[in-house]
Parts: sequence; C-alpha cells; structure tokens
Amino acid sequence: MILGNIKNLYKDIFKSYDSPTLEKHIEKIVELDVYLPHSSTFFCITNTQELGFEYISKNMFSCLHIDPLKLKQEAMRYYWSRIHPEDIEYWLQALNALMEYTLDEISEDERHKMSYTWNYRFKNGRDEYVNIIQNTTPLEFDSFKKPIIGLAHYTVVDSRVKLGVTATAKYLNENDEYETKYFNNFSQKLLTNDITNRERDIIRLLVLNYSSKEIGIKLNISPNTVDTHRRNILKKLNITSTGELIGMLKMNKTLF
Repeated sequence: MILGNIKNLYKDIFKSYDSPTLEKHIEKIVELDVYLPHSSTFFCITNTQELGFEYISKNMFSCLHIDPLKLKQEAMRYYWSRIHPEDIEYWLQALNALMEYTLDEISEDERHKMSYTWNYRFKNGRDEYVNIIQNTTPLEFDSFKKPIIGLAHYTVVDSRVKLGVTATAKYLNENDEYETKYFNNFSQKLLTNDITNRERDIIRLLVLNYSSKEIGIKLNISPNTVDTHRRNILKKLNITSTGELIGMLKMNKTLF
C-alpha cells in the first residue's frame, strides 16, 4: 500500500474540525522526560491533525536507532514507511475499528477515560524488524469529541516473538481500574476455514448462552452430538474451554 493511500485513509479515520491546544501537555512531558531512565519503551505526543509528532522522548533512539530529528521533520509519513508491508492494512483496520467503537459506543463525557493498544512490526535504524506495542491515551479532542491528540507509549519487543496485529480499547472504570471493552485480532480470524458450517451454528448458539440440550433441539441433533462438536471446536482452535471461546467471541464482532 503506497504512502499516499495510507495518508488518505489515516486522515479519514482521524478527520477533525478544530485545533486543540498542546502547549501545556508538551511542557509537562518535557519536564518529566528529563528524570525518566532509559528503557525499552519511549513515548511521543502524536498529532493526527498535522500528521506529526509534537514531542518525542529521549528513549526513542535507544529503542529504534532512528534519529529523532529525522522522525520529527519527516513525521508520520516516514514512520508509516517503516511499518512492515504485511501489517499496514491490518494496522489501518485496527485504527478504524477503535475509532468507530469509540464514536458509536462511548459517550462524549467518558471518552477521556479510554486507552487504546495496538501492535505492528517496524523496521528500526539497523534495518531489522521489531514488534512495537503502542498504547495511546487521548489528550485532546476536537469539537465533536473525537480523540485526535494522544500520548503514545511504544514498547519494543524482539521480532522472534510472533504477534498478530490486534487492537484493544480499555475504559477506566469507577474503581480506577482499566477494563477491556473491545478486542480484535485483525491478522488472524479465530473462526478459520477449518470450522464447518454446523460448528459455526453451534458457536453462534453458545454465544447466546444455549446449553447443549437446547442447541440439540434447535438443530435437530442429539446433545451428545453437540458435545462432540464442541470438543472438536476447542481442539481446532486450540482453546481449553467453551467459556474462553465465548469470552473472545463476545468481545470480537468480526470473528463470524
């Protein structure tokens, strides 16, 4: 996918309608960065309106071996060019899904309590791909309460760790604990082609909390046959329990 297409899709996802203030956030974070130790993480203030980085922490070079001035000058277009080509489409799908979920499911008054995580492979300054897990918390919103300025934390993980491109949205609840509201694995569908149509029927009914006996009545098969299908489903998906399967499916709207 060429950079022009990425830019257009990205701007469409984060289309906004006014210019928020950044100075107070940058000032506080610059002060903090002086005291933070070097580590395998770094952070940036991202500006989706300007397609740029308002601030890049000092750890970025030690994590990625990329000149922070070059990243600041060439901004997101340069950053996008270093994302693994196989991950670009999934990454854009993840961003779009998180934005749609926020606008559709989270009230305007609650959006400042959200936190988003996604991942992708990235070519570092040594021309080696590493995994990056990015967590972004909104700092500013446009006049339609769309998150457009974020504090993004980046954790670098060795490329030998195989990660699918996933996206997670978490909400800071009344107990000051983050709870997962949305999860999706974009690079690997859970319900693969190995799952038969009959097994898909059973999975849909399991998600609706039907028992094996009730599923058997609806599908005109015996409860023992339903249980056999359930065992086969778990084996095919390498999942240990029906509860785990249902939990993943309920959080993920695109697995069917």
